[in-house]
Amino acid sequence: MGRHFEVRAAAMQKTANQKAKIYSRYSKEILVAAKNGDPNPDMNQTLKKAIERAKANNVPADVIKRAIDKAKSSADENYSSARYEGFGSGGGSTIIIDCLTDNPNRTIANLRACFNKSHAKLGVGGSVSFGYEHLGVFVIQYDDEEAMMDCLIEKDIDLKEIEIEEGYMTITVEPTQLDDAKEAIEALIPGVKFEVLEDKMVPNETVSLEGEDLDLFKRLVTLLDDVDDVQNVYHNVDNLN
Repeated sequence: MGRHFEVRAAAMQKTANQKAKIYSRYSKEILVAAKNGDPNPDMNQTLKKAIERAKANNVPADVIKRAIDKAKSSADENYSSARYEGFGSGGGSTIIIDCLTDNPNRTIANLRACFNKSHAKLGVGGSVSFGYEHLGVFVIQYDDEEAMMDCLIEKDIDLKEIEIEEGYMTITVEPTQLDDAKEAIEALIPGVKFEVLEDKMVPNETVSLEGEDLDLFKRLVTLLDDVDDVQNVYHNVDNLN
């Protein structure tokens, strides 16, 4: 069928894998929120917000429903959150991994394997995160900076920064105001599509890697992405893609 078919098939598989990871991430968040409170989102604000974020990231309704149903039926399944921090093989590269796990021993063993195979090193809590800032981040297709700024300030949102590039606007706010900011943006732009809607750790400074160091860091991120317990990975390498 030719090279074109192979490339297209590989791209489709990569997209499917990325979707599966996103679905898994939000399914766990919804499951935990439902188990730790009422499984009815009208009675559980944490669950309601988790569902809204899942929908904003294009998670299908049936995936959301299955997560809630699982929370109702799996009384023995409990997840806890854990954060791990580490260093790449060189060039000042750092990484933060957030996990949701029902078996911490399995999780740390899997993470150590990823780090060992990438010549990287796990650090202790706080060894990396001091160089990052916790932010709420939106990316939307919109270019009226003044209108957005007025809208968010009017709603008492602690706006950190607005950047516009090629018609896309990146908005950063206090992470505790992520949901309030989402409501304000939706009121300003009815039907808005969020390309990104998440709270994340953003590095204060970035580094560029070359040669083997870059290859090893790419390997680390790829291996971590295959670990089921990993929810989010943050790093300070600006030329990874």
